[in-house]
Amino acid sequence: MNKISVITATYNAIEHIPRLIESLRAQTDQDYEWVVADGKSEDGTVQLLNSINDLNITISSEKDFGIYDALNRGVIASKGDFYLVIGADDYLFPDAIENFKKEISNSVDVVTSSVATVNGVKKFKQSWAWLYGMQGIISGHAVSTIFRKNLHDKVGLYSNQFPIAADQLFVKKIYIYGAKVKVADFTAGYFNHQGLSGSNIAGSLSETFRVQLITEKFNFIQVLIFILRIIKNYRLLKDKL
Repeated sequence: MNKISVITATYNAIEHIPRLIESLRAQTDQDYEWVVADGKSEDGTVQLLNSINDLNITISSEKDFGIYDALNRGVIASKGDFYLVIGADDYLFPDAIENFKKEISNSVDVVTSSVATVNGVKKFKQSWAWLYGMQGIISGHAVSTIFRKNLHDKVGLYSNQFPIAADQLFVKKIYIYGAKVKVADFTAGYFNHQGLSGSNIAGSLSETFRVQLITEKFNFIQVLIFILRIIKNYRLLKDKL
């Protein structure tokens, strides 16, 4: 069976990462590697990671240009045929690795499952990528989806020109390329919405708009969708001013 690499980008994550560590220790299938790309944490994160001796873990700690720069480092260092991104403040359910492996086949490039959030679990169903972007293709980039590593040979690594939405651009590119996506009937873990995209609404909206302009044919439709999303999120945007 193809090995899965779990990739985590960290920076001063000592308050959150212990729960992720315990969820990795609890996996029913331990045949995976954990690659941690740290951004020179100064709060004891690296020391904690270096103390782990019961997981197949690889750690690098160096200055980077943000989460996607770190993830690129993790992807390059990973040895699995597939990889799973998970944040330091997320965690996996015990059977996640086992369930993902059951869905892997030669004809599958991406496996996406449902994911738990503060709002509960909503079963994922694919929809229109022209309208929903990445969210119409997979349930989420982190926690709930594994990607065949060699997809990056086709479309490149995560773009440093999109600090918030590089994952969306990558997913749209592989979708256009023709990557085979399988929707699996299980819930992989818990995703924390309090990340950069959740806290920077204006940045998230603008970068998502840019991704859609790059990857869709009818730009006037994307402009209309962007305007409607600004109206929908007006109160939240106003509160941030």
